[in-house]
Amino acid sequence: MNPREAAQLLGHAAAFDNRKPSQAAAIAWASALHDVPLDADAKAAVAAYYTTAPKDPDAKLWILPHHVRTLRTKLRSGRLVNFQYEPVGDETVGEFMARYRGQVQAIASGHVPGPTYRPALTGGPHQDVAKVLAGVGRSVPDSDDEALVDSVRRAGPLGVDCPTCHAAIGKPCKTPTGAATQPLGKPRLQPHSVRLRAARGQPEATPEQRAAEEQRIREASRRALARPPVGPEAP
Repeated sequence: MNPREAAQLLGHAAAFDNRKPSQAAAIAWASALHDVPLDADAKAAVAAYYTTAPKDPDAKLWILPHHVRTLRTKLRSGRLVNFQYEPVGDETVGEFMARYRGQVQAIASGHVPGPTYRPALTGGPHQDVAKVLAGVGRSVPDSDDEALVDSVRRAGPLGVDCPTCHAAIGKPCKTPTGAATQPLGKPRLQPHSVRLRAARGQPEATPEQRAAEEQRIREASRRALARPPVGPEAP
């Protein structure tokens, strides 16, 4: 689209929004739509834009170049919904590409009417695909509770029961001590490490491993307390 053609398109838009086209606007629109021709679809894109009311009733519709590009592409793509290339026997790659582009262009532009029906596929799947599909599928839950539990199982640590505090699926872990307002314990910000491992499918730690981990934590605490103070509190 050159500036002269862009000026014509702006004049078409002015019939809808009463804008005042200028030479500067025509040059700007031509730059933005340099690869879009001035055709019936470009003008139809303008009409389509002003067919839909704005979300805000008090707002004024004001078409821009990107609206023309997007709506024109949508109009042309809609004509190709049911398009299926019909090959010609013994055609070369070059012949195929030329015929394919020609058919697409003719239908997208509206010069040739596109098919009004969607071609149906015939025949069943390949036997290898049929074997795979035979094992695909899952039973439908009998109740909303079962469906909720099934969805929670895929939600990380809360998808398994906690072996430490016995929190149920979907429930957060609890602290070991309770209070009058929360007799079962206060919810923890982080799940227990055992629950995290269970959610990841990792084996539960043995008593020896847990004892070693506790010893490591105590030793780290002892070394931290044994460090000499630094800063203003240092002797």
